[in-house]
Amino acid sequence: MTAREEVRKLKTKLEKLRDDISYLQENINKLRGKHEDSLKLVAEKRQIPQPETSFRQRRILRGHYGKIYAMQWRPEAKDEDEADNLVSASQDGKLIIWNGRTTNKIKMITLKSSWVMTCSYAPSGGYVACGGLDNMCTVFPLVDLAGNDAVPVAELRQHEGYLSSCRFIDDDQLLTSSGDSTCILWDIQKQAVKKTFDSHSSDVMSVSISPDKQIFVSGSCDTTAKVFDIHNGTCIGTFTGHEADINAVEWFADGHAFASGSDDSTLKLFDKRAYRQLNNYGQEKFMSGVTSLCFSKSGKYLFGGYDDSPFAVVWDTLSANATQVLANLVKRVSCVGMQSNGYALCTGSWDYNLRIWA
Repeated sequence: MTAREEVRKLKTKLEKLRDDISYLQENINKLRGKHEDSLKLVAEKRQIPQPETSFRQRRILRGHYGKIYAMQWRPEAKDEDEADNLVSASQDGKLIIWNGRTTNKIKMITLKSSWVMTCSYAPSGGYVACGGLDNMCTVFPLVDLAGNDAVPVAELRQHEGYLSSCRFIDDDQLLTSSGDSTCILWDIQKQAVKKTFDSHSSDVMSVSISPDKQIFVSGSCDTTAKVFDIHNGTCIGTFTGHEADINAVEWFADGHAFASGSDDSTLKLFDKRAYRQLNNYGQEKFMSGVTSLCFSKSGKYLFGGYDDSPFAVVWDTLSANATQVLANLVKRVSCVGMQSNGYALCTGSWDYNLRIWA
């Protein structure tokens, strides 16, 4: 057999393999789409009514003098007073700890770099963290809430790109994601890397830790969301469906599902156990990128923040209907967050203000 005949034979074999792959992929897609989206099917069967929601602005937190990029309520708060506290980060170079009920500023921290993109509040209430274009995560203690100066207890340096997201697991461990396409689990006290997660092929924009703190989900500019085992560092699931960068991810309260928001103007709900998409949240009139999202405490509602008008939308999680567009928002909503007791929603905007809704 000549070399040319050998090449022709290999090409024929390759074409057959490609045809087999296409056939298998078509069958997989048919099986995945055999039934309508599970949640929509349940809604139709039960004929669940879709009342309009009436969330109203209750407070405005004024004090930043630059675009607000991130905020987080204190998670896992044990009483209402603790649940009222939240942290926000702005390009005015300040971290501010607020009481969302009274609108009082509890503490203001001046940062070395004003190019901050993310912030996080420790469940214990003892620390806050932030990071951005300085490529590192800085952790500040909140033992003394008086005054505006705070000396960092840790400066976590390892990422080779901007810091896009950070979340505390506890006072000793913190998870970060970066534009270098990796996520890192840190030992805060030792200021050392415990685990590196490098399965993404592009910038990782957001992370969310599951309620049991055994796994986390990340959203990336490679248009995928990945679920990782925190302890052994393995990727245990890759979820596709978005057509553009994923900017935000958040776990559902039961830890079995998560939502993602993308520049393709949609939010999606994925189930970890079924390993498939359950619902899609998008309408033709909402054609701007999703910047942020969160669930209500019960999971009944999914809140989305957007680049442009409508800026913030309330979605019914079950039916995927938009039940309300939040009023009074005229600039990009960069962050949204639900109070740990479920009583209030906070939005942070490029108009320099945080707003409390209920």
